[in-house]
Amino acid sequence: MGHQPIMPLRVATRGRTASATGTTARTGDGARRRGPCRPLRAVRAGRYRRSVVVAVMESYALLARRVGAAPARLGRTRLVAVDGPSGAGKSWFTARLADALAGLPNSARPAVVHTDDLLEGWADQFTFWQRLEEGVLAPVRAGRGGEYRRFSWVRREFLPRPVPVPVSPVLLLEGVSAARATAAPELSLAVYVTAPAQLRLTRAVARDGPGILPELRRWHAGERAHFTADRTADRADLVVDGAPELPHDRARYYLRRGRPAVPAYDAGHDHTDHVRF
Repeated sequence: MGHQPIMPLRVATRGRTASATGTTARTGDGARRRGPCRPLRAVRAGRYRRSVVVAVMESYALLARRVGAAPARLGRTRLVAVDGPSGAGKSWFTARLADALAGLPNSARPAVVHTDDLLEGWADQFTFWQRLEEGVLAPVRAGRGGEYRRFSWVRREFLPRPVPVPVSPVLLLEGVSAARATAAPELSLAVYVTAPAQLRLTRAVARDGPGILPELRRWHAGERAHFTADRTADRADLVVDGAPELPHDRARYYLRRGRPAVPAYDAGHDHTDHVRF
């Protein structure tokens, strides 16, 4: 699945940021956005050559078309996993992608499964997968609708009424470890959403209250160990900035992170501003 060459909108190196060259940036769907951009003097001088990270703006509409053109690998269903640490912005990204998929011609809104709904409490951080496999993945793989019971974090038990998962061309699976290595052969797209640790902690506390801090810190430690061992971000088809600083229409666009396809900037060399991921 190819990508159009697009203008880099942000170049960051080990926590330092420089603006992209020019005053106009091209988004992933071909639209032009204008903004105050300054030349990458520091990058081209070679000071940031070791760790250049480029963020480019892409549209959910373009990504939805990319998903629609991808091969189905879970039976006749395209399974899209949106992974990343808690508080990174996975739910937001998944909802916007679902909106875009629903907007495709002759398309309905895709089924969405949040892995948090399948966990049996804090201790079930990664061991829920068999429950997901039996209730959802296996039936969908066989061309049948699946179902699961949602866990109530208030009652500390699974609710009796099952949640149906209809057979559809696309199934969105959102949550920590959704794109784990064992699932990779059946994924049509693996997305990894990332954000700074302190911001993720702040978001979680704002949402659920400070009482979750002891469990949340253990959860974060488990995430770090899992993502290091699983190499999820390295294997992902798409790495998304869940804490973008660049102003943009968040309902229509996201920022994709990655390394430029051109060589690292060297002193005295001028490279093209268009990159392909």
